[in-house]
Amino acid sequence: MATSPGQDRPDGLALLLRDATPEDAPAISRLYNALIGTTTVAWTEQREPPEARQTWLDQQIQAGRPVLVAEDEDEGVVVGFASYEDFRGAGKWPGYRFTVEHTVHVDGAHQGRRIGTALMDALMARAAAAGLHVMIGAVDSDNLTSIGFHERLGFTEVARLPEVGFKFDRWLTLVLLQRVL
Repeated sequence: MATSPGQDRPDGLALLLRDATPEDAPAISRLYNALIGTTTVAWTEQREPPEARQTWLDQQIQAGRPVLVAEDEDEGVVVGFASYEDFRGAGKWPGYRFTVEHTVHVDGAHQGRRIGTALMDALMARAAAAGLHVMIGAVDSDNLTSIGFHERLGFTEVARLPEVGFKFDRWLTLVLLQRVL
């Protein structure tokens, strides 16, 4: 994705969507880690070390999988990111090679400004252009905001997997949502 000019948004935010570069790894890690200690957005208790996110970003770039960032042009900081990876190990199970699972995170102070929507629209367009057929979102059942966000993007709930995760001393239910691209 070539760098695109900023878009003047109704709320006054000048947003630049672009491909992530290796220099964006600390910002992506910051966005991801911000949710670990207080939410069930990510089912881990361990904060991600910056070098792990750098390795992940390098692998994504090498594999040709997009990692998109949203940059607040006024502040010059990355305020969101989105990407996808193979669903259920498509390399091991080639029948899944046209299906991916995505991730999208937006800084809490910037939520509600349609940044996640802009990232997901661009990500889905990239996935479709790559010949992919289905995008999956895996969301904790208590995260009604994320479930509603996905539904507004055209995702449909296709499964609930009760008590498959554990965090904060309780069992968690996973909701799978999908969108045919």
